Amino acid sequence: MLSTTQQKQNIDLNYTSKKVCIQGYAGAFHEIAARLNFESENITVVPAHTFDDLVEKIEMREEAEIGLMAIENTLGGNLMYNYGLLNKSHLTVTGEVFLRIKQNLLVIPGTEMEEIEEVHSHPMAIAQCRDFFKPYPKIKLIENADTALSAKLVSENKNKKIGAIASTLAAELYGLEILKGSIETNKKNHTRFLVLEHKDYAKNIKNAGKVSLSFSTSHEVGSLHKVLAVLAAYNANLTKITSAPIIGSPWEYMFYIDFITSEIGYAQAIEAIRPITRNLNILGIYQKGKEFEY
Repeated sequence: MLSTTQQKQNIDLNYTSKKVCIQGYAGAFHEIAARLNFESENITVVPAHTFDDLVEKIEMREEAEIGLMAIENTLGGNLMYNYGLLNKSHLTVTGEVFLRIKQNLLVIPGTEMEEIEEVHSHPMAIAQCRDFFKPYPKIKLIENADTALSAKLVSENKNKKIGAIASTLAAELYGLEILKGSIETNKKNHTRFLVLEHKDYAKNIKNAGKVSLSFSTSHEVGSLHKVLAVLAAYNANLTKITSAPIIGSPWEYMFYIDFITSEIGYAQAIEAIRPITRNLNILGIYQKGKEFEY
């Protein structure tokens, strides 16, 4: 039985626990990234089935106050749907974290490779590991909503004919064996996650130097070049640029950019491009993220 002091300590921890919403379930790569990003803090992970659910939960602030959302992968590219969600939301980027993704084949302990008939996982995880399964044509690769959820289902079914592609953490949480580790085709497989908070409650970030923006431009020759030239004049180091079509406006695009500059310089750079852009939206001003390997 816990002492009064121990009980009080637990109550205090629960009270101060930061609720972080992730897409996916216990053992997902989103959870790993969240725990590494907030490694010095006590957090409670709140699962969301989809990225839409994640955004809604953070906007409502009833179940969680912070969210962690994947935005790009070095193999799969940009998650443009998530860019669109962020652009339409009432959320702001307050941080980022980079995670080296290691995909593992998880099975019921004691399972041999020859026994497996199906392997379940998220579509992106399957795509990252497809080459590994080429020598095993009898194994069906079946898409699921989440890597960790796939591992959970394997654990619950206790069927040696079914495996999952998921994280090392998922193996630990669900009592599964890593039959084959790091089965992703490209070992330089990294995902960038954004830390998200409600715009009305987010605090200014100290020593912020990275900026994420979205904007469109006029349908004129050199309009995008003008924007980039102004940013260069303000010593803004462009680290990313991507675009997405604007629904309802054929052949017009929304541009998403990241750049790094001094804490003083970013405000001037943003104001300088405001007159030559349309629908300028500051998605976030934050510190450059750390890189982790798990």
